[in-house]
Amino acid sequence: MAERGNNRTIKGVVVSDKMDKTVVVLSMRLVKHPVVHKYVKKRVKYKAHDEANACQVGDKVLIIESRPLSKDKRWRVREILEKAE
Repeated sequence: MAERGNNRTIKGVVVSDKMDKTVVVLSMRLVKHPVVHKYVKKRVKYKAHDEANACQVGDKVLIIESRPLSKDKRWRVREILEKAE
């Protein structure tokens, strides 16, 4: 599928694959606290469209921003970087 524009990409781990053609991807990033000056882990869960139902829990995936696909889905799975064991 041809990509249009500058869509954001995020790496994350699949934490749920119970829905049909949808996976929940957990992304973690480090943010420096403005007062304490320590690095804090921020966690965000994204619902991503998985057309082939190929992802399983524990897979590392790359998701790309897309048009709204449902009420909560704004991302698509671009590729599976590493399969879970």
